[in-house]
Amino acid sequence: MPIDAAKATSAEPRTTELAWDHKDVQLYHLGIGAGAATPEKPHPATDPGELRYTLERALHVLPSFATVAGGGMALAGGLSAPGIDVELAAVLHGGQSVTVHRPLPVSGRATQTSTVPAVYDKGHTRSNAAVIVLRSEVADQDGPLWTCDTQIFVRGEGGFGGARGPATRLELPSRAPDLTAERYLREDQALLYRLSGDWNPLHADPDFARLAGFDRPILHGLCSYGVTLKAVVDLALGGDVSRVRAYTTRFAGVVFPGETLRLRIWREAPEPGRIQVAVTAADRDDAPVLADTVIDHT
Repeated sequence: MPIDAAKATSAEPRTTELAWDHKDVQLYHLGIGAGAATPEKPHPATDPGELRYTLERALHVLPSFATVAGGGMALAGGLSAPGIDVELAAVLHGGQSVTVHRPLPVSGRATQTSTVPAVYDKGHTRSNAAVIVLRSEVADQDGPLWTCDTQIFVRGEGGFGGARGPATRLELPSRAPDLTAERYLREDQALLYRLSGDWNPLHADPDFARLAGFDRPILHGLCSYGVTLKAVVDLALGGDVSRVRAYTTRFAGVVFPGETLRLRIWREAPEPGRIQVAVTAADRDDAPVLADTVIDHT
């Protein structure tokens, strides 16, 4: 069987050296829409709030950069872990969390330690899938920087008799959102974002996209993830990236370059110090894109 859950979860931790500098941070920020016009910022190129993401002398690092630091090695390393041998066309990103232990530096060198803490069996569902949880813990000479948990959904690999996994669905607040926003995704958004390290041809090659069951390339889930966090930081946290402590989402549906994301944002939900977000595709009758999305903050 391509996935040996026992072998994957009992394997020795793997370590990888990561390095990044301001150019990597700037490229990532541009890939998630920094400097692009929004309803709130119709002339963004020299807006001070955008220069925090695009100008090296003013640069602050959005915490979701952790998912691509060092070229996105967490995902690549996880799919080559002992006990895991899957077809790339069967892989979808199921969910993502980032916990930040201190503000991310503009440049740095660090060590990533990777494990597979769990493999869940969704074989009784229509998709007959497995979910692989990849954990990467990153530290530099000054101590821990961040922890990422990446959930990889692998179609056709369930039914091996493993645990189903915890339920993580969140109800949306019954009240109206405190903020709403729309973010347009350029036609070349995926082509730019993939330069930060996610080279899966699903996001660029029409032939590969059709092989995976889509009529055209889809946007990276982590691009939508970054677009959403930037919007929440800008609109609800005063543009202060250091206030973010953790950020979790479930990828509930695809979005295509050229579409518009619609964000509904609730402050203090479900409790103080938390922001809940629902993200949909405005062009497709608000089809779900990100669900169970929570930002913990100071």
